[in-house]
Amino acid sequence: MTAVLTGSQAHVPHVGLEAADWTVVAKNVLVLVRIDHEEPYWAQKAAQHLMVDGIPVEITPRLREAMDEEWTWANYPMPWCTRTEIREVSNQAQKIYDDIRHGQLLIHAHAEDGHTTVAVGTDIGSGKSVYLHGEDHLRQVADTFDSPAQALVAFEKFHGADMRPGPAPMTDTERAAAEARGTLPTAAPEPARPEPETVPAYAADAGDHDALLDAFLDAHGDWEKWRTWSDDTTHAIHESQTLRIEHVHKAPARETAWTVAAYETPVSDRMWVLTATGATPAPMLQELLDHLADGDGWDTAVGTPVDEKTVTTATQPLSDAGWKHTVDGRWIRWTSPLGDAGVQFDAFTAQHPNHNLATWTVWAGPDPDRPAWALTASPHTPSSLLADLSETLAHGTGARHPQTAGREHRTILGTIPPATPAVAASRSR
Repeated sequence: MTAVLTGSQAHVPHVGLEAADWTVVAKNVLVLVRIDHEEPYWAQKAAQHLMVDGIPVEITPRLREAMDEEWTWANYPMPWCTRTEIREVSNQAQKIYDDIRHGQLLIHAHAEDGHTTVAVGTDIGSGKSVYLHGEDHLRQVADTFDSPAQALVAFEKFHGADMRPGPAPMTDTERAAAEARGTLPTAAPEPARPEPETVPAYAADAGDHDALLDAFLDAHGDWEKWRTWSDDTTHAIHESQTLRIEHVHKAPARETAWTVAAYETPVSDRMWVLTATGATPAPMLQELLDHLADGDGWDTAVGTPVDEKTVTTATQPLSDAGWKHTVDGRWIRWTSPLGDAGVQFDAFTAQHPNHNLATWTVWAGPDPDRPAWALTASPHTPSSLLADLSETLAHGTGARHPQTAGREHRTILGTIPPATPAVAASRSR
């Protein structure tokens, strides 16, 4: 099995895979080679652990097929064991093999015992000595001793005639495993990027927010770009000094990435403020920027009440599109036919317009409390801007690449063609 790590956070899965005895063969490329031939099972376990930690994992079709395949050893000497028990026995043998390979278990002597190999060694960490019986996936600890001297005396008593110093020569399986670890595999093929599909604007990809802002500034000379000292944030300010955009680069999907604020004068308090999270779809963000570029389209009169006419104007496109309209106490909601997007109006905060509280919430995702992305706006946000956003929400479309999440930071698990181990094993569906 091979793991190919990509992205700036590749060191995170790298540490976990190394701890699980994957071997580094090149930068961000690791292989898993086992003497018990259970690589698909343990690769699946590794994938599950990585995904629990939030690390995107892609599994090649060939490996997925191997993971789903059931097999058993031919002529297994412990036929009473279940498949799970066989895997436990072989995993213990794998741990012994790995301890020997890593120098944790020092082998003092070995001998032939009928058709198998026995050996005696000492665990460097604990100081305990062990008597080993069997080879490869059948090697077991048959006895333990308090010291190397006790272990060697007992071993010589039973195997003195055939006793040889040091570890036994590698078996065919061990030799094949060593060759596989020492050979740079062909990296798992880059999965073909699926063609984008056309989806409602609220379900589209976020795209490149930085590129959207750069294009906006390039096209509108009445806006000037300012970078903060840390380069983590960009400010864009209109020449009137009464409209400002703050963009936080690389903001998490559900945290505020955009803040738009309008002022009556360059030194006055805010008239209104609007925020958008890092996963806001590109079509929604583009509509916002287009509106801001439309002259004084952001202007509104301070003190203008948020009345029924304002709400109706802001949400008319949703009503025209047949979105579900509900009233629940202070909340007035418009929800898409599939229930995967909506607009929420808070009638209570609308009665406190001077506080610039989030009165409008535009969202998409499982539900308003767990949105994939959200956009909020204060009471005096122009109804024309809200109407434009509602229009895009109800009728706009955008592109979405299937399984696009985390493609820049992911682990690709696939198969490699190591030398075929000369061990009798059979696989059956």
